[in-house]
Amino acid sequence: MTTVWDKQLGRHLCEQRVDPSIMNLLDQLAAVMWSRCETGAEDHGLQHFCHLLGMVKHLKIIVCQLKDVANRDMALRVLSQATDQSNRLQKLSVSCMGEFPLFYSGEDILHGIEAVLLNEASGLSLREVDFRDMPFTLSDQLIRNIAQRSPDLQRIYINNQALVCNVTVNTIQQLLVSCPKVQVLGAFYASLSEKVLSELLLPGRAPLKLLELYCERSDKYVPAISNGFWEVLHKRHPSLSVNVILNHTLPAKKFLKILQPSIPIRDLELLTYTYLVNEVNFVAASYGTTLEKLVLQTTSSAELDLALVGLASSCPHLREIHCYCVVTQGVVQAFCTKCPHLWRYTLKTRKEPHPWTCTVIK
Repeated sequence: MTTVWDKQLGRHLCEQRVDPSIMNLLDQLAAVMWSRCETGAEDHGLQHFCHLLGMVKHLKIIVCQLKDVANRDMALRVLSQATDQSNRLQKLSVSCMGEFPLFYSGEDILHGIEAVLLNEASGLSLREVDFRDMPFTLSDQLIRNIAQRSPDLQRIYINNQALVCNVTVNTIQQLLVSCPKVQVLGAFYASLSEKVLSELLLPGRAPLKLLELYCERSDKYVPAISNGFWEVLHKRHPSLSVNVILNHTLPAKKFLKILQPSIPIRDLELLTYTYLVNEVNFVAASYGTTLEKLVLQTTSSAELDLALVGLASSCPHLREIHCYCVVTQGVVQAFCTKCPHLWRYTLKTRKEPHPWTCTVIK
């Protein structure tokens, strides 16, 4: 387990006129903590920093090798120390890496987070929560607890691509009602509806800057958000950008029901492994003024090459294009010449061993 320490801690220590030699020692101890946690001396590392955790404003906990119970326990101990009665924590991010135990659902980590949220003595009130890299099924109760404890919440990401989405539309609505300052929301598409998003149309709310939507098999059971509603939402929040991921479990007939022309899409990932010529043509026609990143998992064809050349001409603001099938040299040339802001791409003219690496334009 490792923790990432905010620079705010260093600034705070400087304001307190801590001797520079002590500052250097703290930097060294941080490095020691990383290495010793990896070698089994977690307690020693935590002892050096536990009295400083209450000063941290931005905390990212990375749990490596979840098979090791000691790593998970250490993550929860750090979280508990960082949310004591005198804490200053504003941003919490939890990330899980490495091999997962068989049938492991993250119950201990999720229960530990809930325990922190239910500890009324801590005075915890977060501004940002990021669970995108914590791929466990999140519960309604967890999200409701976050909303209740953090009325000044501004950014929340719960679009963690778990296999099952258990966060209901009612919970997201309660979140938006309880947290009127939310400017960034990442969620499963199945957790949203026009009624829920109507909360964002009310006067007095903070400007909505970003929606991140993860679309998967559950969406075949929910009504798609209409184009008319997207028009109204964008008019209410003109600076809004939307990032969308379509997962391979989503039925193909839902693709163009979810992708409405009036969505101000910035990043779009079509990870469907299906024939996507119609969708590429639709993207070119609808998102030419907003699209900055496009990822495609699809099959090669002459029709796809033609559609991609047209997209390059229609989307001058494109910064990234990653197409995981073989294309012609003409497609590569089209993006390189017609997209002046392009800085990296994955466009292969012949099959290569996976993983494919992207090309960075210097």
